[in-house]
Amino acid sequence: MATSDSKPSKLLPPKKYAALPIDFLIIGGGIAGLSSAIALTRVGHRVTLIERDATVDHETGGCRMTPNLSKILYHWGLEKDVRRIGVKSTGIDLQLYETGERLGTHMWDYEMLSETRGEFIFTRHADLRKLLYDVAVANGAKVRLGTEVTGVDTEERRVKLSTGEVLTGDVIVGADGVKGLCRPMVLEEGVDDAPNHRYNYYASIVPRSIIAQDSALGCYITEEDELQKRLYCWFGHERCALTHPVAEQDTDWALLAYGLPNVALKQKFRIQKLSKLSNQPPVCVPVLEYPELEEWVHDSGRLIVLGDAAHPMTPGGIQAAAMALEDGAVLAKLFSHIRTSDQIPTLLYAYQDLRQPHVRRVQQKDLSDLYFQCTPPGEVQQGSDDFMRAQRDAGRSPLAPAGADEEELPEWTEIKDVFGYDAEDDADNWWVEWGLLRERARGTDVKLGFVEPIAIRQGRMSVSEAATVS
Repeated sequence: MATSDSKPSKLLPPKKYAALPIDFLIIGGGIAGLSSAIALTRVGHRVTLIERDATVDHETGGCRMTPNLSKILYHWGLEKDVRRIGVKSTGIDLQLYETGERLGTHMWDYEMLSETRGEFIFTRHADLRKLLYDVAVANGAKVRLGTEVTGVDTEERRVKLSTGEVLTGDVIVGADGVKGLCRPMVLEEGVDDAPNHRYNYYASIVPRSIIAQDSALGCYITEEDELQKRLYCWFGHERCALTHPVAEQDTDWALLAYGLPNVALKQKFRIQKLSKLSNQPPVCVPVLEYPELEEWVHDSGRLIVLGDAAHPMTPGGIQAAAMALEDGAVLAKLFSHIRTSDQIPTLLYAYQDLRQPHVRRVQQKDLSDLYFQCTPPGEVQQGSDDFMRAQRDAGRSPLAPAGADEEELPEWTEIKDVFGYDAEDDADNWWVEWGLLRERARGTDVKLGFVEPIAIRQGRMSVSEAATVS
């Protein structure tokens, strides 16, 4: 695991601070909760985060930071920290699980990645979470680990803790997952929220030396730098497996696999054998498909859900971490414009309107990718394999168009669009196109800039004075 001896980088100042700093209570210290804490404190708000786990760095497997995620961390000034905990990916190697046949390699187009202003990074989920925790604390967020929220009162904007304490804030952020307290609070009465369970997800971290002992994987564990920085993916019949490095100077690799839950793990994956050799049993999580949540904002206009509490992503999916971090970034961008407390419901609903359609598309893409990798035997599976074989034999990427005159595969176009998406720009565009119009319609003068929150914290200006500044 990456060391945390060095302090995290200092956050770059945002383009805009909130004229009216308010109090946020965040329930849950996963990627969504911690990124929200960073982003909100960065624009001047006061944040208290409550997490029931006593630590944030327990091992849960690998994590892929896609360009739409890494670009946000780079915007915040954390590029050096990201490079410390991760390794830049060079491409994807595709094979068949049952036979080990190699179907080809797709190398990243660095011109395309440059246009996204981000990079594709491999890391450990625990290292990313620890980095976000360190940055949140360093930036002034109050993080309460080992503390559980036992009750939420939306009307009074209070949460009750397992310690008996009661905390009050202006906005409650439910980042406590799909089984937390907050998701049921925004569900419409009588709505069935039961999930569909088709696959299980397994994850482990295994030393490279142990992977090298496996007859199928060992041939790739070489001293060649390029081969050590790829994602290796095995497509199978109702199962698939992936492996990738986790950091530049780390000898460990992440292993993850998916398969039907009614078949014993040892019958399906090399991950069982390799995890046993490393004395680290794999984490097993069901892949649950939940009905779409219609409302992310509580009727009180003071509670919102985000991350898996709002939109459960495929565990281990390529965009799982990115969607959670984007949530926090968008929420803070919107609340950098707050001037009066009666804006709170408007900004929360703006967050819902921005995030829902985008996340819905990405959710469906992540899930369809999983189904593609686990296609059962038949015509569809055979046709896909034959197409990639033909691409390989013609010296082309399996994700490229079949010929020079043909258009790019729609699946790859969609991937590039998501990589290039900038969540913070999306929030800025909403403010310019809609937020300013709404404020002017209310008679608010919004042309004179903003108040630096440090002026309030140092006592040079009161909150009431800040609320009246235009």
